[in-house]
Amino acid sequence: MVELKNEKVAIPVVLLAGLIWSFGPLVVRYMNDPNLVPWQYIFARGSTIFLLINLYLFFEEGLDFYKNYLRIGVSGIIGGTGLGIAMITFMFSITNTSAAITLLCLAAMPFFTALLGFLFLKEKISLNVWVAILLATIGIIIIAMGNMEKGSLMGLVFGMTSSIGFSVFSVSLRWRKETPKFTTVALSGFFCVAVSFIVILSNGMPFLSTSYNGTLFSLHGVLVCMGLILYSIGSKAIPAAELTLLSLTEVIGGIFWVWLPLFGINEVPSTNTIIGGFFLFMSIIYYSLTIKTNRRFIALN
Repeated sequence: MVELKNEKVAIPVVLLAGLIWSFGPLVVRYMNDPNLVPWQYIFARGSTIFLLINLYLFFEEGLDFYKNYLRIGVSGIIGGTGLGIAMITFMFSITNTSAAITLLCLAAMPFFTALLGFLFLKEKISLNVWVAILLATIGIIIIAMGNMEKGSLMGLVFGMTSSIGFSVFSVSLRWRKETPKFTTVALSGFFCVAVSFIVILSNGMPFLSTSYNGTLFSLHGVLVCMGLILYSIGSKAIPAAELTLLSLTEVIGGIFWVWLPLFGINEVPSTNTIIGGFFLFMSIIYYSLTIKTNRRFIALN
């Protein structure tokens, strides 16, 4: 795998990864009635992620890449399952509420990760991090108060579930650092395929949507894989604190693309979403500044 030692070069690479991920909500908004074909989307996107990640590992490691699955262990299974649940609930979130709310829920991931690490790995949480968590909680409550309609509230709940799923993935990597990370991501794609296969088959639904939708389903999977590979290459030279700030690229970009009139979506965040999002952004910036001395690297491999 290509490795970057220079942080000044690695930062633009990670920013590019976030930028690529930020186009995901826009792709979903371009789909025809995505709320009617969520399981077909999950099936196609999961298949794309599973195939592309394994193809990437094959080119990186040769035929021996399959041995990673023999080393995946309980932590990899838990992490892959958590990431798979995050991918599934992301779709149900963004089709029930605005892209801004879904993405802001994902922005709270560092705090869920800190809490899960505290509960299950006995990792200490400093006073500064508790303050950041409190600020984030205030922001989430403000967003929730402005989205009490049944559909929108469900979207918020699914968004929070997605954020927790991503956090479970992150904590699983901390629990057993030798777990093959990319293989865990591939496993999450397989989890999505397996769950959607069962749901589609048991309900007598078609596995395929229109060719137009199918193309967008796969395109989103490609964007996820491209972002992961770039993130992996760049993040090895960037400490966790900086990565927390750089991750805002995905959130800000995703909200901007669906709002920008040029793309024809014109999705304007509500006042509560903007105010709550401000608290979330402030909490992340405060969190990143207070752990500036954290030189722990959290790259995938």
